[in-house]
Amino acid sequence: MPTSTPKYVVAVVGGATAGAEAAAMLAERGVLVVVFEQNARPYGKIEDGLPRWHVKLRRKEYETINDKLSRPGVHFVPCTKIGRDIDFPALVSEWGFTAVLLAHGAWRDRPLPVAGGDAYLDKGLVYQNPFIYWFNHYTERGYDGPQYEAVDGAIVVGGGLASIDVLKVLQIETVRAALAERGIDEEMLRIEQEGVPAVLDEHGFSWDELGLRGATLVYRRRIEDMPLADMPEDADDARRHKFETTRRRILEKAMQKYCFNVRAQRMPVGLLTDGDRLVGLRLQRTRVEGGQAVPVDGAFEELRAPLVVSSIGSVPEPMEGVEQDGHLYRWADPDLGRLGGYESVFSTGNVVTGKGNIVASRKHSVRVTTHVIEQYLGLGNGRHEGEEALLAGAAADADDAGKALMASLRGRPPLKPEAVDALLARIHARSEAVGYTSSYREWLAHVTPPDLA
Repeated sequence: MPTSTPKYVVAVVGGATAGAEAAAMLAERGVLVVVFEQNARPYGKIEDGLPRWHVKLRRKEYETINDKLSRPGVHFVPCTKIGRDIDFPALVSEWGFTAVLLAHGAWRDRPLPVAGGDAYLDKGLVYQNPFIYWFNHYTERGYDGPQYEAVDGAIVVGGGLASIDVLKVLQIETVRAALAERGIDEEMLRIEQEGVPAVLDEHGFSWDELGLRGATLVYRRRIEDMPLADMPEDADDARRHKFETTRRRILEKAMQKYCFNVRAQRMPVGLLTDGDRLVGLRLQRTRVEGGQAVPVDGAFEELRAPLVVSSIGSVPEPMEGVEQDGHLYRWADPDLGRLGGYESVFSTGNVVTGKGNIVASRKHSVRVTTHVIEQYLGLGNGRHEGEEALLAGAAADADDAGKALMASLRGRPPLKPEAVDALLARIHARSEAVGYTSSYREWLAHVTPPDLA
């Protein structure tokens, strides 16, 4: 049925936590939303970055995303990566969207900060994102993604919560393998929930008797500096001490439960190699000054390992048409994720914050999307998109002074009905090209949601 009234049409790139939140908020105001998702399923790092032992959390977040993306006014376009399948500058300037919200996350690992490190990729060096992806999917029938082996004695370079997850994967998988050698088939979930010592005790073993060294976390600052609990920047000394104590307790509890090691105040400065393989790292001790790790002259040590996992954070993937400062997008306004040269583009969630945190992504999406709705589109004070169409008509009939007043009350003009129809026809053509011809819920059933356990 042809569109009969002017409408706003907004593109959201990425359908996971931040993108789904933005889509629902916009649709609630009567805005038509088109969600471009690079994968068949929209769950992003909930599915591919959150370790699979988070069964209840993943199920809860999946359903939250499903609820938001299945609402009236939201058009879902799967298997469509902006920058690969659709040119980003063309999406912004040629397709005709009123605005574009980037919510495609941060899928690229920050490089290991040692010269020449990437020459040993998959030769003793792996990165966190593909490693966790492997862990989440390798048990699935027909899995054909990257293949890794969780080996004992690995090094993990990092220090945040994601690094702890990598350590847990290594410890759980190596303990399971050691028990399997003794004829014991132990479940991943039980080790994660009860802890390594408790499970071993039930089988009549101690950690020492198992004969494993355990993985080692290498962190450049103090244990108290690890971002395991967010501390406000304006915290006074007493509150700062409380947060530092909490961070140490979190780490020590994890060490006791999963039997990994930590070398704090060390930074990798060199590679230990054997032929074409990385077999460890040369470390330099540090001292912390003003919150920064400062190398200590002459304080070097070697740490050998069969595997090094770099887990020092994620950054957005490069996209043609988007300028970068180093590994990050060049933000004209980092608070709202504005890109220079793109007046209608905003960004939200992990692509801006760099935090693989569900709550942080959702809060950031609410803040940015509220700005888009109220300030950019002019749908403030609870006005619905339909009311903007009435304002648009009134402005057309007003004199110059009236038009100026109307312009101050409104944001961007909605698209004319014929422009909306042309844009939706283009969307439907893309959807058909990837086989998406049913409802959102029917599509999810077709692509087989993952085994949450």
